[in-house]
Amino acid sequence: MGNRRRAPERGRTKTKPAVIGGMIAVVVGGAGFGVYALYGGGAVADAGSSSDAKSVKSGPLSAAEVKSTATAFLTAWQSGDVEKAAAATNDVTAARTLLTGYGKEAYVEDVTLTARKRSGDAVPFAVKGTVAYKTLSKPLAYESELTVVRRAKDGKPLVDWHAAVVHPELEDGDKLVTGEAGTPPVKALDRDGGELTTAKYPSLGTVLDGLREKYGKKAGGKAGVELRVIRAGSEDAEGGKDGKDAADAKKTDASDKNPDKTLLELSEGTPGTVRTTLSPALQATAEQEVAAKSKASAVMIRPSTGEILAVANSGHGFNTAFQGSLAPGSTMKIVTASLLIEKGLASTNKEHPCPKYSTYGGWKFQNDDKFEIKDGTFKASFARSCNTAFITQAKKLSDDALTKQAQQVFGLGMDNWAIGVPTFDGSVPVQSQAQKAASLIGQGGVRMNPLNMASVVATAKTGTFRQPYLVSPTVDDRTLAKGSRSLSADTQAQLKELLQYTAAAGTAAEAMAGLGPDFGAKTGSAEVDNQKKPNGWFTAWKGDLAAAGVVQQGGHGGETAGPIVAALLKAGS
Repeated sequence: MGNRRRAPERGRTKTKPAVIGGMIAVVVGGAGFGVYALYGGGAVADAGSSSDAKSVKSGPLSAAEVKSTATAFLTAWQSGDVEKAAAATNDVTAARTLLTGYGKEAYVEDVTLTARKRSGDAVPFAVKGTVAYKTLSKPLAYESELTVVRRAKDGKPLVDWHAAVVHPELEDGDKLVTGEAGTPPVKALDRDGGELTTAKYPSLGTVLDGLREKYGKKAGGKAGVELRVIRAGSEDAEGGKDGKDAADAKKTDASDKNPDKTLLELSEGTPGTVRTTLSPALQATAEQEVAAKSKASAVMIRPSTGEILAVANSGHGFNTAFQGSLAPGSTMKIVTASLLIEKGLASTNKEHPCPKYSTYGGWKFQNDDKFEIKDGTFKASFARSCNTAFITQAKKLSDDALTKQAQQVFGLGMDNWAIGVPTFDGSVPVQSQAQKAASLIGQGGVRMNPLNMASVVATAKTGTFRQPYLVSPTVDDRTLAKGSRSLSADTQAQLKELLQYTAAAGTAAEAMAGLGPDFGAKTGSAEVDNQKKPNGWFTAWKGDLAAAGVVQQGGHGGETAGPIVAALLKAGS
C-alpha cells in the first residue's frame, strides 16, 4: 500500500490502518487541509504523503464557495430540479421530501428566488411564486435564508438543510399543504339569533374557538382553502368528548405551544350556524362586570334547565370560567352541608359547635379572625361561614363521603359534562387525615370553577343536578351528564334555608341586598400558596337564575365576587 512514515513516539507500537470495505477510514481534523488515518495507536500520516489518501479541504468557507453553493441550490430549486437542489444540501432525503411537497402538496408554482447580499456563510433570499389550487390562485412572497457549511467527510460546501430554508415558519419535520382548512368556520348565535363576536363580547374568544372545533364540520359550513404549515405529528382532531378538561385539549393539540399555521388564504370558508343558549343582555352585563376587576370570571345558568346564559373572563385568554381549576373555599360548604344533613350530623336549627379552633389529622384549623359562636345553630355557623363547624365533623365521615356526595348529587368530578365546548368538571378526590378535613371547607384537593359552582347552587335550589349546557343537546344528540340521585325533600328544604339566611343576614347579605326573598347565596375565600390575598368566591340564586364568580387574589368573596354575581342576578330579574 505504499510507504508510510512510522507513527510518532507513543510506545513505538506500529499498527495498520483500519480497513472498511477495502478502503482506509479517514476523518477530517485540524486547521489545515490534512487527512488523518485511523491508526489504533493514534499514528498520523502527513497530508499529501500517501498515495491513496485524498486531500480534504477544511477551514473557513471562502466567499466564492458560499456564493457558488447558494447559487447552485437556488437555481435548481427555481427550475424545479428537485434532485439537483437536494443534492446541493447536507440532507438529501429531507430536502427532496420538502421540496417535492412544495410543488405537489403546497401547489406553489412559477417560483422566483433572488439571493440577497451574503452575511458570512448565510445567504438571505427572496421568494416569489403563485399558489394555484384548482381554480384558485394567489401570489406568494416572503423572505428566507440559507447557510452554507463544509461537509466533514470530503470538505464539500453544501447548504445546511433545515425546513426553515423553504419557509421561515417551518420547523424540521413540518410540511406545507394547500387545501381546505381542517375545520370550517362557524357563525355562533345567541339565544335570540344575534351573532356572537369577539368585537361585541371580548370574553368569548375561547368559547368561539371551542364551538368551531366541535361543530365546524357538523353545522353545515364549508372550509376555506389555505396554504398552511402542518406541524410534525399534527392531526386534525375532531372534537372528542367536549366535556374533557384542558389537559385533554392539550393531548389532541400539541397545541398552544406550536399549532398549525395559516400562511395564505385563497378563499374564505362558508360558516355553519350554531345557536347557543347565551343571553345577549346578560352576556353584555357579565362582560362589563368582570372588566372592572383583575382576574375575574363569572357564569350564569338557568337552574330549571341547565342553560348557560352568560360567561365572562376579565382576561380574554384562558377560559377560567369554564376550565379553571381553583380551590373554591367556603362555597364548597354547600356540598358539605348537604352531606352533614343527610348523615344526621347537622340540622338547620339545631345547636352546632363553632369553636375558635379545631384540630384534625395534625392540622389546626381556625375561623376568619378566630371568631367563635357559642351555643349557636348550624344555620348561624353556615351564615357566618364557620370553618370549625365543618372540621369538627371530619372524624365522623368516611374518607370518600364528600367525593360520593359531590359525584352522586351534584354531578361533579366525573369528567363527563358535555356542554358544547371544553370544560373542567370539578374535582373532589378521596383524601384522608388533614386533607380530608380541608376538603370539607373547599381547600385540600378540591378544585372548581365558576361554572361548577353556579351548578352547585342551582342544584341546591332545585334539588336535582341538571348539567349546564351552552349548545342544546338536540343539535348533535349529545348525552348530558346526570346525577345518580337527587336531594331528599327534607335535605333540600334545609339547604335552601341555609342559603336564604346567608343571603339575608349572613356574609352574603351586603351583596344580595334587595334581591330577596326567593334567593340564596354563599361566600368563599380560598387561600393559595404564595398569594398575599385569597381568591374571592361567591355563588347565588334568585328565582330561576343562578350565578357564580371568582376574583383571583381579590380577598373576601362577599366584597369582590359578590357584586359581580349580584349585578348579573339583578340584570336577569
